[in-house]
Amino acid sequence: MLKNLFHITAIVLLIIALSSCSSDKDVVNVYSGRHYQVDENLFREFTRQTGIRVNLVKADTDQLINRLELEGTNTPADVFITADAGRMIQSMDKDLLQPMDMSALKEAVPFNLRDPENYWTGFTQRARVLVYDKERVSPEELSTYEDLVLPQWNGRILVRSSQNNYNQTLMASILAEHGEEPARNWAKGIVNNMAQPPRGNDRDQVKAIAAGIGDIAIVNTYYMGLLLNSPNEEERNIAQQMGIFFPNQQDRGTHINISGIAITAHAPNKENAQKLIEFLLKPESQREFAEKTYEYPVNREVEWTPLLKEWGTFNADTIPLDKLGQHLSQATIIFHEADWK
Repeated sequence: MLKNLFHITAIVLLIIALSSCSSDKDVVNVYSGRHYQVDENLFREFTRQTGIRVNLVKADTDQLINRLELEGTNTPADVFITADAGRMIQSMDKDLLQPMDMSALKEAVPFNLRDPENYWTGFTQRARVLVYDKERVSPEELSTYEDLVLPQWNGRILVRSSQNNYNQTLMASILAEHGEEPARNWAKGIVNNMAQPPRGNDRDQVKAIAAGIGDIAIVNTYYMGLLLNSPNEEERNIAQQMGIFFPNQQDRGTHINISGIAITAHAPNKENAQKLIEFLLKPESQREFAEKTYEYPVNREVEWTPLLKEWGTFNADTIPLDKLGQHLSQATIIFHEADWK
């Protein structure tokens, strides 16, 4: 009953937020699956510089996708933001997006981090890495995502639910690299080596290492930034106990995911949407993301922050993220077959 009440409340709040959206020359309406203060700060700076007011609706990404489908041509949304490439690809496949003008941006953003037909682009990126306890694991023992299924890691692996977008996109990358049968074997092997059933977010996996539940976690890099800079001293101490390892440095490289941004298919304020996207990809905005959310900039002109440099340089998987879309459905099926909760 309580869960249903929360769900109803979320929908009511979303409808109220939507009613405040408008269509005029001085407005851009944003549907965002990200929940970071830095985003709102940058939207305010965009308004200060341009006079264009940003109406922001934040909600679960899948909820926003459903909303766009229901609203159709009547949507007030101009810009759609996701915290994962997979959900952006799905939105494009549902005809919820339209191409943007990338002429001023294509030199700044690597080809693999944007749609080849300009339906979406990444505006931040993060690596999916292995976080390990420095006392119980040596980095010399680590190598690839694939090797996490070896017997030596039995009862030592921590990872969140298969319903998590980041894990689904990681699985899509393994499918793209190896095919279905090896991907099935990998999923089963990870399940066999789990220290506990999946629970919580990436930060919770790191905390479980500190609690002695497991030794290695599959984690997005920016969660380590959040822990290292937490106002909570205990979280900072936990993060200091951990090492970060970038997998697959001798072959395809570490898996990369993005936060994506796009113009909706029926945007009433398309020009303002274009201006906002260009603003968020400027070096000044990119530096702000790196400093406040500990994500890697997508703009090649922007130097990494000291914390990102401290984690070390690495070879990233350069497979175009749009290629992963065709594997997302199969990734979900494989997780289910492997009993990855």
